[in-house]
Amino acid sequence: MEPVPEDWQRAIVVAAHPDDIEYGVAAAVARWTDQGKDVRYVLATSGEAGIAGLSPAECGPLREQEEIAAAAVVGVTEVEFLGHRDGTLVDGPPLRRDLAAVIRRHRPELVVTLHFGRTWRPGALNSADHRALGSAVLDAAADAGNEWTFPDLSEPPWTPRWVAVMAPGASHAVDVTGTVDRAVASLVQHRRYLEALDTTPVDQQAQDVIDMVIGRIDGFDAERAVGFELFTFAG
Repeated sequence: MEPVPEDWQRAIVVAAHPDDIEYGVAAAVARWTDQGKDVRYVLATSGEAGIAGLSPAECGPLREQEEIAAAAVVGVTEVEFLGHRDGTLVDGPPLRRDLAAVIRRHRPELVVTLHFGRTWRPGALNSADHRALGSAVLDAAADAGNEWTFPDLSEPPWTPRWVAVMAPGASHAVDVTGTVDRAVASLVQHRRYLEALDTTPVDQQAQDVIDMVIGRIDGFDAERAVGFELFTFAG
C-alpha cells in the first residue's frame, strides 16, 4: 500500500452531490490544505432532490450553502456547482464535456472523485448519480487533454497527472490521523440534510460515519487512513 503522491500543488475534488465529499475524502483534503495546497470542489448537482419534504427550489440553495460551509472547515474556499439535475446524471458526452471544461479551467495536477462501483457492499446499490459521475470523471480527465474531443471548449487542453478514486480495494492511501476531527466537523455542516436522514443527533451521526469510514488500512502505517485507487494520466 503506497501513499498517494503529494508532490503537487493544485487538486480538484469532483462529486455528484453536496455531502458526498464529507464522507471521508474531506479528511484527506484537510491534510492537503494544511500543507498549503490549493484544493477546489466541483459538484455536478446541487443535491436539490435530496431532502424529503423540501421542494428542489428550497433544497438546492440550502444544500449549496451547507457544502460551502463544509468546504471552509477543511480549508477549501472555491466551490463550483455545475447545475446538472440531481438524480439524473448520465455518463455521456454532455457531462464529460462539462467535466473536461472544469479540468481545463482549474488545471489540477490531481483530480479526486468517489467510489462509483455498482454496489457499496453486497446487496447495497450505489447511487445512479455516483456511478455515472465517477466513470465520467475518468473519461473527462483524458478528454481534457485532447483538443479534438470537444473542440468548442475555449480553455486550452490540460491533462492531470493522476485521478484518485476513494474506493474499496484501494492501491494507495492518505494518512489522516491528524485531521479526522475536522472531517467530522465538515460533515456536521450538512445539518439539515442529516436531520432528515435520522433522528440521531447530527454530531453523533457525523462521528459514527467517520469512525466507520476512516480507520486502519492493511499494509499502510497510519492509525487512520483514507484509501484511493490511483490512475495515472500525464507524466
